[in-house]
Amino acid sequence: MNDLDMDFLVGSDDDDQSGRRSRASSGRRGRRRKRRRNRGGFLAPMLAIIVLLGGIGAAGFYGYNWVRDALTPDDYTGQGSGEVVVEIKDGQSATEIAQTLEEKGVVKSARAFTDAVAQAGKSSSLQPGEYTMRKQMAAAEAVKLLDPKKRLLERVTLKEGLRLNDTLKRLAEATGKPLREFQQAAKKTRDLELPSYAGGKLEGYAFPATYDITPKMTATDILTLMVDRFKQTAGKDNLQARAKQLGRTPHEIMTIASIVQAESGTVDDMGKVARVIYNRLDGKPALDGATPRLLQMDSTVMYALNKYGIAATSKDLESTSPYNTYRFEGLPPGPIANPGDHAIQAALNPTKGNWIWFVTTDPKRGITKFTASESEFFRLKAEFERNRAAGG
Repeated sequence: MNDLDMDFLVGSDDDDQSGRRSRASSGRRGRRRKRRRNRGGFLAPMLAIIVLLGGIGAAGFYGYNWVRDALTPDDYTGQGSGEVVVEIKDGQSATEIAQTLEEKGVVKSARAFTDAVAQAGKSSSLQPGEYTMRKQMAAAEAVKLLDPKKRLLERVTLKEGLRLNDTLKRLAEATGKPLREFQQAAKKTRDLELPSYAGGKLEGYAFPATYDITPKMTATDILTLMVDRFKQTAGKDNLQARAKQLGRTPHEIMTIASIVQAESGTVDDMGKVARVIYNRLDGKPALDGATPRLLQMDSTVMYALNKYGIAATSKDLESTSPYNTYRFEGLPPGPIANPGDHAIQAALNPTKGNWIWFVTTDPKRGITKFTASESEFFRLKAEFERNRAAGG
């Protein structure tokens, strides 16, 4: 057997080395393939995570925008155009007002208005009345126009002691409504919800105060508002109970209050004037023994004649009207004007005293003097005549 055969049987060193190289090379290729497989297995999840996070980010971005748009109510921009009158009724909430504005086309959405009101901190300051608004306004601009100072109304001040006829004239002038409307409304006293003791007449119960009158209010609405104000004052003064304690009806108290209002030079005099009226009605004698039986108030005579002044003439005193307290005993049939709260309180709480007469000795300065003596009364009357002659 030759060497070649031996090499074949046992293998030569070269073959052995070649095999080792082959196996080594195969092992390295396997390890590289494994490493490549390992790298592929790591990258795939990473790519999936990146894609997922990217999707979440995009969804979050668009989701945020969607939520933001959903939470931001529809709203117009700018100050709007045109003109529309909107009425806010007494007791309406901001939400109810917002709905009215949306229905009128003032704001684009009710929620835009409620948000704007809340942001401006004016939810509790919205007041009833009529307002001039514009169509398609930004909600924030609409809030500005609902300022109470911008309400469509006439503010009318009615002084204490105005007769009903003068009150109606003042209302007609202030509102631009025909005087006849107020005169007719004043006669329909059932519609005005007068208190039962008023005797169906408005004189004395159209309470003097400052009133805010809107264009939509009728003459009946306005006079009813005044009667309601009287009722509030009567309730505060406990009119019915106090009248009963004084042995008078509420209507008599209001009649006394109207005379007090007409005859008093100042608020401080009112309690004393009321006491003179009560003393005369009660028949209390003066210190000199005289017993007055008549009120003898010039203001009631002037009312009967539809005249004005503080001193009735001899001819005036001939009037046969039941309001002539120089001719008829006791109180006249009803109030001669609309007294204010001070006069009502004076009628309910007369100052203590025994005065039977009073004279406004100085009309220009509103000085009134009181006395229980008839002789003193004539002296005070002479002082009045001197001041009047001197232009006082």
